[in-house]
Amino acid sequence: MSHHAALQELLHARHSCRAFTSATVPRDVIAQILRDAGRAPSWCNAQPWKVIITSSAETETFREAMASAFDKGSPAPDYPFPTTYTGAHLERRRTCGFQLYEAVGIGRGDREGRARQMRENYTLFGAPHVAVISCPKELGPYGVLDCGGFITAFCLSAKAQGIGTVPQAALSLFSDTIRTHFGIPEDRKVLAAISFGYPDDTAAINTFRTDRAELDEFVDWRD
Repeated sequence: MSHHAALQELLHARHSCRAFTSATVPRDVIAQILRDAGRAPSWCNAQPWKVIITSSAETETFREAMASAFDKGSPAPDYPFPTTYTGAHLERRRTCGFQLYEAVGIGRGDREGRARQMRENYTLFGAPHVAVISCPKELGPYGVLDCGGFITAFCLSAKAQGIGTVPQAALSLFSDTIRTHFGIPEDRKVLAAISFGYPDDTAAINTFRTDRAELDEFVDWRD
């Protein structure tokens, strides 16, 4: 298989995994994922990402802290969340949500069911590990952009090694909780997290796949 074909296969096979087995990922496998992700491009090679990886008891303690923060409902994100979704962005967001809820049997009018599913974000979808990513305040949006490349590379490397991932901006809604829990310094902002582990392929929530826009929806060719 050519390098391009292998990359295409990874890009098309990767998806957000929302159910995991209890098996932990070996440390050397996680280390390789991190080394691979660290090859992501960054402005002036600043490599602004810092990553906290939890395993075993540390994951469970963090899971409890995040679930408690969600239940208390006092969000304090370091980065502003989207103010609104309109047009195609809104339609894609709705479609993704409908697909997710349909996969787990939650009807469109079932608000309690949706709330329960939302809470799954804060129990890390049962994943045995989480990667918490922070970015220096001083680098602004371009540091965030670089960290986004790291997150993509992390997810692709993990997929190549049979590991499921789900990038989660939702956790950063409670950045103050994360900062306190891990002792993240004030000169860094909590950006996102990636829950990861071996996927539970029997879980209904792992069966749906989102689609992607055609080129004419996002490309403006200038000849």
